[in-house]
Amino acid sequence: MSTAFSVYLDLVRFLAACLVYIYHSNQRFVITEILPISQYGHSAVMVFFVLSGYVIAYISDTKERDWITYSASRLSRVYSVALPAIILTLLLDSSGRVLMPDIYASYPYDQFLLRTLASLSFSNEVWFISITAFSNIAYWSVCYELWYYVFFGLLVFLPRRTGVFFAVLLALALGPKVMLLAPIWGLGVLLYRWQALTKLSIGAALWLLVASTTGIIWFHSADIAPKTTEWLRTIIGPESVLQLTHSKYFLSDTLLGILVFANFAAMRKVALQIAPLLLAIKRPVRFLAGYTFSLYLLHEPLFAFWAATLHGDPSNLGYWLATTSLVAASVVIVGYFTENKRHILRAWFERVLQRVSILLRNTVNAR
Repeated sequence: MSTAFSVYLDLVRFLAACLVYIYHSNQRFVITEILPISQYGHSAVMVFFVLSGYVIAYISDTKERDWITYSASRLSRVYSVALPAIILTLLLDSSGRVLMPDIYASYPYDQFLLRTLASLSFSNEVWFISITAFSNIAYWSVCYELWYYVFFGLLVFLPRRTGVFFAVLLALALGPKVMLLAPIWGLGVLLYRWQALTKLSIGAALWLLVASTTGIIWFHSADIAPKTTEWLRTIIGPESVLQLTHSKYFLSDTLLGILVFANFAAMRKVALQIAPLLLAIKRPVRFLAGYTFSLYLLHEPLFAFWAATLHGDPSNLGYWLATTSLVAASVVIVGYFTENKRHILRAWFERVLQRVSILLRNTVNAR
């Protein structure tokens, strides 16, 4: 992966996280006017999925070539932020509800043990269960993506037949919701492994960039997501669509994923042509991207808490801006001690997994 394309992906990652933030902060209790570009939150998650598949395929091919390194990196990446996010969500929700209960009217605040255990095990979205992590609505996507890491690891690091066997068992255990969006994550893997795409001419890449960008704009302006979901509702019934929860847009999400795939394929070539521009913003983009996961997993509980704390006037844009500023500052502080320190947790996971590996080897040899 070229440095220029890496910077582009980091920029996309940060901007996607910002779109999710704007989507969830578009609440009438903190701002009376509808925020611009506040309808792209779910689409931004699909961008994350394609990007994640690409990055995981890349690092498993170049850096994390054994199951211990791969597993330790993935576990530390997720738990370094997910565990603090779960704890902070509970603390922030409990405090915020005292300060301004109305803000939390739409967020669940019960079944504490169940919601916490489900979040820790990433089982919130198994089959047709949907367990919301209190005010942390965005947590659902991590409960998809973590299992995509596992699927990929099974297929890459185990013998083919064994890997496929366990991957099928895992798919049956997780159910249709998680699996419906798996192909979108898989598009990122395909992007990395489809070598023919790396040989695009600059002319073809520019054409593909314009076509994919136009397609993404058309996708949203034509309201493809609600239209395809409405059509699906007539086919399988409203109750079945409701049970799909976050996967109910899987038809349009797949189309969007293909458009994002095409955009990334084009920009991998185009980035080399505009490398000076991308490299000029490398440092600030890398800094912001370093807090993307923390922003994604912490923004909604932080937003609700700071909105409750400030208790301002929703008709004043300053209320939203002040709340947003406090969220950003909080993310940087928390991210410094969590996301940016994940190497410590990774080293611990590696030691544990090394011991597990030795134990399994000794058990096999004893037989």
